[in-house]
Order: sequence, then structure tokens, then C-alpha cells
Amino acid sequence: MEAFLLSTGIVALAEMGDKTQLLSLLLAAKFRRPLPIILGILVATLLNHAFAGAVGGWLTEFFGKDVLRWVLGLSFIAMAIWTLIPDEIDDVETKHERFGVLMTTVFAFFLAEMGDKTQVATIALAAKYSAFYAVVAGTTLGMMIANVPAVLLGNKIIEMVSMKLVHTIAAIIFAVLGVLTLLNVGSLF
Repeated sequence: MEAFLLSTGIVALAEMGDKTQLLSLLLAAKFRRPLPIILGILVATLLNHAFAGAVGGWLTEFFGKDVLRWVLGLSFIAMAIWTLIPDEIDDVETKHERFGVLMTTVFAFFLAEMGDKTQVATIALAAKYSAFYAVVAGTTLGMMIANVPAVLLGNKIIEMVSMKLVHTIAAIIFAVLGVLTLLNVGSLF
């Protein structure tokens, strides 16, 4: 349960103001069809995070316990720093005439998530907890928590919430996770 809850919370916070949340806003403004956009986000996130979770599981098998602890601890600290760097949306060409809203969203989100903070976090969390399903479910839920309101409410949310504060909180959580991992503290709760 810890892996699920932590994965959900950390990704929901890290995703606030991230380029994929900005992509949610862009797609919502362009297509004005929330259901296929939300379904596209879900499908893309499940595929991307399942891949990332599998990589995290493989890392657990590949590295010894001590090496993995250092790699993960330093990765979480790097994620803390990365979270403080504001994201800008990449140029994403949306050819909805060819693929439809759902598939355009799936492709755009899947590609936008490649190498993104939340994908790297999913890899690290899956490696730390050795709980593939809990981590993938948690990180996917975290993505949906951050992106569905962006699709449904658009810019109103961005205006109401301090992205700097949200990023700072996410960075602190990543940093604490990194330090606890380096100190070999097994659980946060």
C-alpha cells in the first residue's frame, strides 16, 4: 500500500505544471472533447508507466542491493532538483484529422512522457519497492489526478494553484526519499 500511495502522491505533485499537463490543456483547448482526451491520457500513461515499471523491476534484479540503494538514492535527489526546473511544452503536432482525438492524445502523451520526470520516477519507485502493479497503478493514478482536472477545467486551475509551491513540495518529497534511501531506511511510514 505504501508503494501505491507514495507513487500516486509524488507523481500527482510532480506532474503539476509539467509539459504533459500543459499538453492536456492544449489538447482540451484544441479539440474540446474531454472524454477521448482523458481516455488517451490513461492509455498512454498505462503503456508508458508499465514499461518504466518493468525497467525498474529489471534494475532490481540487475544491481546488487548496495549499488541499487546508491543509484536510487541519487536518482531521487536528482529528481528533486529536476522537479524545480519549470517545464515548457514541446512542439507537438496534433494531426487529429488523420488519427482522431483519442489516438492523437495517446501518441502525444506517450511520446511526451518518454524520459520525463514521471517516467524516471516510475522506474525508481518500481526499483525501490519491487511492487510493479502498485507502482504503475499509483503513478498512473497520480497522472490522472493532475491531468484530468486540466482537461476539464483548463486554465482556471493553473491560475488558482502556485506551481512553484507544488514543485517545491514535490522536490522535498523526492529529496527526503533520496536521503532515506541512501541511509537505508526501509519505510517512510
